[in-house]
Amino acid sequence: MTKLLLSVHVIAAILAVGPIAVAASLFPRFARESATGVAVFLHRTCRTYAVLGVAVPVFGVATGASLGVLGDAWLLVSVVLTAAAAGVLALSILPAQRRVLDGATGAAKRLAMTTGVFNLLWAVVVVLMIVRPGSTTGA
Repeated sequence: MTKLLLSVHVIAAILAVGPIAVAASLFPRFARESATGVAVFLHRTCRTYAVLGVAVPVFGVATGASLGVLGDAWLLVSVVLTAAAAGVLALSILPAQRRVLDGATGAAKRLAMTTGVFNLLWAVVVVLMIVRPGSTTGA
């Protein structure tokens, strides 16, 4: 069962977080170029995959429980960083994209920086998931 949970967790991360990272990163460029149709599509992609992305921590916690590592520091840090990334997405990126689409000027540059922070948080989580510091089964 652990292998199935881990597989679903990794697949969900790739298929949900990946599109958000790409779409959110591309959004400021197309918004600045006034490619409104593309920007609308990218915003819709971010919103849709944000909802689907809830599966990532759900299956992650189930996998951690199955492995008996819920109390390990690397996992706790990953959970905090995942929550931070979700907060950045829900409270900053998605509303800023909406403001840009509604015609706010100057928001695209700040949005690009915020998206970089979001992607950096996920990159750190991925490294923690691979390296698992202090784990007896880590690399």
